[in-house]
Formats: sequence, C-alpha cells, structure tokens
Amino acid sequence: MQTLAITWLGHSAFRVRTPGGVEILFDPWYTGNPSFPESARPKKADLILVSHGHSDHITDAAAMARATGATVVGNWEIVTWLRSKGVQAVEPMNKGGTITAKGLRITMTDAAHSSSFDDNGIVYLGESGGFVVTLENGQTIYYAGDTALFGDMKLIAELYEPDIAFLPIGDRFTMGPDTAALAAKWLGVKQVVPMHWGTFPLLTGTPEMLKQHLAGSGIEVLELKPGETAE
Repeated sequence: MQTLAITWLGHSAFRVRTPGGVEILFDPWYTGNPSFPESARPKKADLILVSHGHSDHITDAAAMARATGATVVGNWEIVTWLRSKGVQAVEPMNKGGTITAKGLRITMTDAAHSSSFDDNGIVYLGESGGFVVTLENGQTIYYAGDTALFGDMKLIAELYEPDIAFLPIGDRFTMGPDTAALAAKWLGVKQVVPMHWGTFPLLTGTPEMLKQHLAGSGIEVLELKPGETAE
C-alpha cells in the first residue's frame, strides 16, 4: 500500500491517489481556471467524480475522461449529458446510493447548492451532491462539493465517520470559514482540506480564517498551494 496523496489543482479540483494506487479526479476544472497550474495537469485517471454541473466543476470532465479512459461518477443527469460529449465509461448514481468502483466504496451525499451548465442555453444537470469515499485501507474521505452548511452533516458523521473533509470556504456561493468550521466539528474529522477559495476576489474566505474558527478543536487544516501535493 502507498500513502494517500492529495494534490490541489486550484478552486475545487483535486487529484487524489489512494493507498491502492487508484487515481481520482474531483470536479476537474482546468480550462479557464486562473488558479490551475498547467504543469500539474493530470496525465492519467481511473475515476472522475463530479459533484454538480457548474462550469467551475465540470468543464474538463469530458475531455479528461476521453483522454484517460477514466470512469465518470455522477448523478444521472450529469453522466447522461457527458455521454452526449463522447464519454463512454460512466457510473450513474444519486444521493443515498453506494457503488463500488475500482475497488473503492463511493456514496453520494446531499449538498445544498444548485446545478446547471450553460451549453448554448442553460442545461439542468440534476441536484448538487457530495461524495464519501472509503479507501482500500479503510480510511474515509468526504468531498462536500459546493454546499451550504446543512444539519445532515451530523448524519454523515454518524454513518460514515470520515477522517478527512474537503470543504468549501470561499463564502458567497458556499459556506464561509465560520460555517465550514462548524461543519468540520459536526463531521468529527481529523483534517480539513479547504477548497473553493482564492480563485476570484468575490471568494473572500481564507484558510487562515478557517484556522481561527477551528482554534482549540484539534482539527488540522491542510492548506495547499495550487499544484502542491501532500502525502
């Protein structure tokens, strides 16, 4: 087994290498992403998990799936739309459902947000969600996607006991640092990876603010620079 490796690709895009060597891309947005370092563009992928249909989360999903042969996991509307873009391997699912893909247990959770794409007109792409992924070594990560704070994060904690949470902190369109800190406490995680921050001036939340709100909680904030990997 390898160690878990997390690479931030700017905004809410991540590359995760699991202990078993599975390469996961979360919400790939590289084209037009001002915080994406081109030198960090993934060369391979086994799974692409898409939380919702906004352009800052799904823009490069089809291109990466076609280039790598990765299987795309998302709600029915998203994978159906991606099929129309030439994506062959898909795993449709929806909230509350669990699948096994590439040896990983993946559950789709709720998220409080919207979901659509401007494809020569607004296309409805189902409701936003998040993902709980159980890794080969039993470690569990929770990728919240774009979301407000919602009470069922306590239920996610009870059911899945996540170790690491990827949480948006930018405010305005998602949780800010204050509510993200509360989410982390409700989830009972050991570590938070902040995302959806710093890309544009409108996103005012910062990891430093999150650390202040988590002071004394014992929860670690894993602050990464775009392109940086933590193992």
